[in-house]
Order: sequence, then structure tokens, then C-alpha cells
Amino acid sequence: MLMDELLKGIKFAQPESHDPSMLIQGIQFNSRKIRPGDLFVAINGFSADGHRYINQAIANGAAAVVGEQNVYGLNVPYYQTSDSRKALARLASNFYGHPSKNHIMIGITGTNGKTTTAYLLKHIIEQSGITCSMIGTVNNMINNQAIQSKNTTPDPLELQSLLAESRDEVVIMEVSSHGIEQQRVEGILFDYTLFTNLGNDHLDYHESLEAYFNVKARLFKRMKSQGTAIIASHNEWGKKLQKRLSESGHNVLTFGKQSEDEMQLLNVCTEYFPTIKVRLGDTTDFLQIPLPGMHNVWNTLGALLTVQKMGISLKKAASYLSSFNGVPGRFETFSHPAGATFIVDYAHTEDAIEYCYQTAERENAERIIHILGFRGKRDLSKRRDIVALCSDVCSQLILTFDDLNGVPSDRMVEELQELNEDFADGSAEIIPDRTKAIQHAWEKAENGDWVFITGKGQETYKQSFKLPASTDIQTIQFLKTSKDMVTS
Repeated sequence: MLMDELLKGIKFAQPESHDPSMLIQGIQFNSRKIRPGDLFVAINGFSADGHRYINQAIANGAAAVVGEQNVYGLNVPYYQTSDSRKALARLASNFYGHPSKNHIMIGITGTNGKTTTAYLLKHIIEQSGITCSMIGTVNNMINNQAIQSKNTTPDPLELQSLLAESRDEVVIMEVSSHGIEQQRVEGILFDYTLFTNLGNDHLDYHESLEAYFNVKARLFKRMKSQGTAIIASHNEWGKKLQKRLSESGHNVLTFGKQSEDEMQLLNVCTEYFPTIKVRLGDTTDFLQIPLPGMHNVWNTLGALLTVQKMGISLKKAASYLSSFNGVPGRFETFSHPAGATFIVDYAHTEDAIEYCYQTAERENAERIIHILGFRGKRDLSKRRDIVALCSDVCSQLILTFDDLNGVPSDRMVEELQELNEDFADGSAEIIPDRTKAIQHAWEKAENGDWVFITGKGQETYKQSFKLPASTDIQTIQFLKTSKDMVTS
């Protein structure tokens, strides 16, 4: 692509050696990936400053450089901009020909429920005969092909490449707060934006719940002029967002429990796989929710209201729910020989864990047992509240490892011991090996027990454990089929 076309719409200080007809072969923000003729974008990241690697990028063949800092004496053009991250996203959009314009774009944000809502949407849309891509936490589905996902919201180069590759009519995106804050969706305008909820998470990154909310709310500034916001109004943050968007003239639809909601939940008739009564406009219907738990009622209603706005009738959309097979790592249920129920779930916030407990209690669980791990170098502020909640509700709490993320294992054990003493009155067991913790619960489970294994869902373990498994689901499957248990 010609340099002038690539830089279109981006504010920068034009260098003396600017060549508008320079041909750029590609864009990179990792100097090690530079090939001759590429443009290098220097970003000041969390672990490294890309400006330190400008000379390495040039040595590898970079034809030009974009960055924020004052840099002199380069033998290639240097374009200085105020925000390298925003510039990268716009450069990527320009390079790939603004591919989001070729799709109906749906963006979903919120603390919990993004993945389940995305899967529900994709299922309903495809059942109605419309092709659909999905970009999110579990994996990316493009042209009916699965591509492993690295982040909930990919970096701008990967994201724009996926959008350009997609031949599907609709693209559903989970949009994380990190993705919004780091400008990954810059250059994309959405037809529909969904807000699920907000809870305590990522406060190590956003510093406060209000700041976290304000970042989430920025997604709704990326709607097309005729775009529609779909807001869950059953939580206070949803009501706040609804008010903000309505006052600014946006088209807003809500789902909740109030008469003013476009889709109103009137009654929950049964609990585990809920049958509900809803009102949409002047019509009242009974719907069968394909997933257990009240939180999945809200996820389903958000998906149904969105597709109704897209032109798929509620009756048709509801009929498609019966063939929905669930979401990998989201409330996946496994039977135990003694009659216990084991659940693998991605829940990693207090709200999400409460949803799990509410479902077990409605199903008259004899005991609730929880295998709980925390990730190293992540939000420390939420740990104490989660451990206190689990200690209050559970008959047995087992603290274990999640991803260490560079934290030494002995230090993580110390952190778990401190949490146990300070917020569980020393009642929790600490079994650092995650697979052995699951095995311990498996061997002790009794009829009527509900055993939750939370935090990772379908994710692969990042360190080796005793049992021959690389995920929580594989650990359960091993225990179900193994006759000779592996001992310590």
C-alpha cells in the first residue's frame, strides 16, 4: 500500500523525508517480526517500550517508523503521533481496507456473560440462515473455521486481518475493557452494542469501578449513526449507561424487570433450565432457556432482543434455542459415580460465583464444594471478597493454583495461606496442584454434592500438574475413565 493511503486520517508530524509513493508491504509493532518494506509502530507497552527497538526494526528492514517520542537521526522516515496505539489501529484498518464496513458488526461488553451471549447470538443467527463470524475468549470462528484465541479482543493487526478474512455477513465481537482502553477497536463502527453487567474485576488495571465503567461505556461511542445499544437494565450500571446514552441521543433498547423495558422478564417459572414468561412490545410469551442459572436468563434475553432488532422474530429465535449445545467451559456439567454434580466454569468474579451458588441452592444441593484458584499478578483486591463469600457458602473450600504468571509457587502458596487465615478463618484446604485438588474432591464427593471448579473454564494449564491433563475438563474426563487413581 502507498504511504499516503496508509496514513490517511492519522495526525502526525510529517518528516522531511516523507515519500507519499513509498510502498509499504506490511505493519508490525514487534521489531522481531519486521520484514523488508514493513512499517514499524513503536508502542510504549506495559513490559517494554517499542521505541527502544526502532534501530532493530530498521536493521530488519523497516521502511518507515511511527512513534510518540522525539526521535532523530534515523535513516528512514519517522512519523511522530500523539498516540501510537490509536495510530496502529487506524493504520491496520487502512491497510486491510476498512473490512468492518463489509459486515454487520455486533460488539458485546460487560464483566460477565460476554462469551455466552456471543455463542447464543451466533447460534440463533446461523440457524436463521445468516453466516456469522465470532471473535472472542474461547476461540475465533471465521468462515466456519476455528482459530485459537490469544486475547478476548485481539490486537489491531490480528483483528483487522480476521475481519478482512471473514466472508460472513455478521461478525460478533467480545470487547474487553483492555481492548477498549488499548484502542484495539479504533477504526471499527458497530451496528449493535450490548452491555451485560458490571462487577469487581480488573481493578488492578482500572483503579476504580467507576473508571472501569467509563472504559466500558466508551464502546458505545463506536456505534454507527443508526446503531442500536442493547442494555441490561436489571443492574445499576446498566441503568446508568442507559441514561447516559439516551441523553446523548443514541438509540437504546433495554431488557430487565421493569415495565419500561423493551423486553421485560415477567416471571421465572422453573429454575435449573428456566422456563420464563417475557413481554416484548404488546406480546407475551413463555420461553425455555437452554442453559442453567438466572445469569443465563439475562444472557439469553440480551441475545433475543438483539436478533429481534435484526429482523429475526422472537418466536423463530426462541425455537432455535432448543438445539443450542452450550459454551465450552461455561457451566459444563459432569456426573459423578456417587451421584454428585461437577461443574467446570470460567467464573472468576464475585458476581459470577454467586450465580453458580444460586443455581446449586435452587437445585437443593446437599453440599457445595468449591475448587478455587487465583492468577498471579492479577487483581488482588477481589480475592478477599471471593474467599469470604466462598467460605460462608461452601461446605468445603479448596484453594489451588491457577496460572502463576511468573509468581514463584512458594509465594503463591503463601498468598493462599494468608487468604485462608484472614478471610476463611483457616477452614479452607490448600492443594497447590490443581489436578490433585480436583482429584481430592472427586474421591470425597457424595450423592447430592455440587462441586464447582472455577476460574479457567476451557483454558489450557500454563504449568505442569500431576495428572495427565491440560485443562480442568480433561482432568474430570481422566478421573471418570481412570480405574487406578494417581497417588501423591
